[in-house]
Amino acid sequence: MIQRKDIEKILGNYDVDNITIGVLGSHSALDVCRGAKDIGFKTLVICEKGRDKTYSKYYKTAQNFGKTTGVVDEVLILDKFSDILNPEIAEKMRAKNVIFIPHRSFEVYVNFDYEKIENEFLIPLFGTREILKAEERTEERNQYYLMEKAGIRYPRQFNSYKDIDRLVIVKANELERSYEREFFIVESPTEFESKTKEMIEKKIITEESVRDAVIEEYIVGTHVNFNYFYSPLRGEVELLGTDTRRQTNLDGMLRLTADEQLKVLKYVKPTLKEIGHIACTTKESVLEMIFELGEKFVKATKQEYPPGIIGPFALQGAIIPGPPKEEAIIFDVSLRVQGSPGTRFTPYPGYFYNEEMSTGKRIALEIKEAIKKKKLIDIVT
Repeated sequence: MIQRKDIEKILGNYDVDNITIGVLGSHSALDVCRGAKDIGFKTLVICEKGRDKTYSKYYKTAQNFGKTTGVVDEVLILDKFSDILNPEIAEKMRAKNVIFIPHRSFEVYVNFDYEKIENEFLIPLFGTREILKAEERTEERNQYYLMEKAGIRYPRQFNSYKDIDRLVIVKANELERSYEREFFIVESPTEFESKTKEMIEKKIITEESVRDAVIEEYIVGTHVNFNYFYSPLRGEVELLGTDTRRQTNLDGMLRLTADEQLKVLKYVKPTLKEIGHIACTTKESVLEMIFELGEKFVKATKQEYPPGIIGPFALQGAIIPGPPKEEAIIFDVSLRVQGSPGTRFTPYPGYFYNEEMSTGKRIALEIKEAIKKKKLIDIVT
């Protein structure tokens, strides 16, 4: 395990007045870079060959119209994303005083090699690197474990499909993209068997992914993602924004009338694959509940994965109407940069900061303040 003393040694050799914010070229890299540039940092995006144009061309910094445009100062192109874990790549980043910002694609494209992330990726990483693996439902102390410790309600889980006695949603890894999940809804063991058999025959999922599938009670409510930031420097949980998901091709179907939907369903199967996010707001009477959820979750992570959450995280779920009152049920957790940069357009960070505050900008602000207070070691691992 990379120790605090190892990171302290690296930081001791850094020029902290010349820090570069590094991020893998996917997911929320542009949001991270925009925020870093807003606060005055240089940016480095690590890309895979053939998948770099977004960063090396379209959003590369340049001089236009008498000002600087773009947000990516430098691109490091690798043969494949997973090469980022190679020691020589880390050495190149350390030479540039890089603080690395993890996101979900980083975990995916290094093939979920959390052992290497924890033991060999010798770069100051913003946040707690050991907690990243808790997103995986196969981990013993996973996100459900953390929610249980925090006293946060999540959907009832079914260990065996034979126990299904209500409407459930099944989440099984796809065949072609094993890092993405296929979602389908059933209400009985018999329907589960017929549905999974059909999907295996169509090569959508595999027998193995069915065995490892998550089966949970289907919650009917308003889907809202709560996007937070925990600041070790302030010791407080902040609400960066709320959003909801857009899913393909479900959203297109929902725009049709009922009779049109019935016709389309003869030819097209609805899917729940996330393709984007929409900023949304909640009524003020549930804000206290939202903050309390975040605070309870942070407390649990401090106990189970010290020093606990550092920086951005999200609790994704649905708000149900009650009775006796509205309640949030959480069915997914993000333990790093969330995948919804549109949250900057919700008013909540503005109420606190009196200015627009994106996730990327908030990360950069925390790093800048840590440098100023000589507490950089308290926000990186």
